[in-house]
Amino acid sequence: MHRRPGPADPGRRGVARGGPGRRATAQPGPARRLPEQIRQAGTIVAVNTGSFPPYTIVGAEGTPMQGATAELSDAVGQILGVEIRHETIDGLASVLSGMQAGRYDLDMGPVGDFPERQEQATFVDWVQEYVVFAVQKGNPKGIDGLETTCGTRIAVQAAGSAERVIKEQAEKCAAEGQPAIDVQSYKDQPSSILAVQSHRADAFFSSQAPLTYFVQQSGGELELAGQGKANGFDDLFQGAVVPKDSPLADVLLEAIQRLHDNGTYEAIMTKWGLEGNMLDSPGVNLGKA
Repeated sequence: MHRRPGPADPGRRGVARGGPGRRATAQPGPARRLPEQIRQAGTIVAVNTGSFPPYTIVGAEGTPMQGATAELSDAVGQILGVEIRHETIDGLASVLSGMQAGRYDLDMGPVGDFPERQEQATFVDWVQEYVVFAVQKGNPKGIDGLETTCGTRIAVQAAGSAERVIKEQAEKCAAEGQPAIDVQSYKDQPSSILAVQSHRADAFFSSQAPLTYFVQQSGGELELAGQGKANGFDDLFQGAVVPKDSPLADVLLEAIQRLHDNGTYEAIMTKWGLEGNMLDSPGVNLGKA
């Protein structure tokens, strides 16, 4: 059992955490199995697709990335004796193509792990997520799960798994003669939640952890809806992404397992309010059809 129960090459931006020349003392084991080019460079280039709080919080250019993913990356870097440098680009497709081209070594995620994605990359899963809705206070449209979204305006992050699920639901609504869903796809999480706050969308359909963060930051303007329901997903595992069959998968798996064993993983997850998303142990390609 892995889980704990619980609720193109666009312009790059972002900076390395820890400052130039920062090096950790590598622990025996996984560090010795790093690819030679990474050992020589002393750096892993980690890519992300922008803010996905509380996992990744990307500020202005020149400021360090914050969040649970940033802290987990730092801890992994300590174990491997390398600096993990973060760069931000637009879209998962750019992440995958960039890794295949050798521009990036990995994406620490968490990124949703699905069988179709495993055909392109290898996942090292370290969280379990749930997909819900963020709605305006009082939930004026009465959205209480995926089946209640016909006739509403739903914001999603483009190219994500939630976009696929809501588009499937839109087809179902049409087939049943129900009012259409207006699916609004945005490039990132902040743009999606802004659509709800500005009343251009009735709800943002996404992972519960970032939506909880946005609701907490909204000053009472937003609330969650559809909690405790599958909403088109079964077990949803998320994690880091490396090129398919890359030796980095086993290295990263062992490093994250060590962080489980020494309590660092739990401390980071708890700090960021992610206790309900913890796994008992990390795993490779846990996502199943």
